[in-house]
Amino acid sequence: MTTGATHEEPAAWLRGVIELAAAAVLAEGDNHGYAVAQRLAEAGFGRLKGGVLYPVLARLESEGVLSSTWAAGEGGPGRKVYSLTESGQDWLTSQGARWGEFAERMDQLLSSTLQKGIER
Repeated sequence: MTTGATHEEPAAWLRGVIELAAAAVLAEGDNHGYAVAQRLAEAGFGRLKGGVLYPVLARLESEGVLSSTWAAGEGGPGRKVYSLTESGQDWLTSQGARWGEFAERMDQLLSSTLQKGIER
């Protein structure tokens, strides 16, 4: 068991939620990939490497969940800015509801299992 103020979630957990989490960040407003990674870190997802995040953003774009444009950089190279599409908003709403149901089932299972373990 990990104790202390800082810890990282298992990588497998993050792989399972990164699409939904990235879309949720972009629902807050259009942004470039580095800013999405920063927002996810602020939300407690840890530091995501570009090799993890950018393929997810590209996949969501190819599926029509996101769109992108190039914006001029401030004193540097241009940046690809991602936006949640209208169908992406529908996808986020649907997947968010499904996530809530899944999380509830997982909480129930863990609560039941942990309670039985305590009673033994």
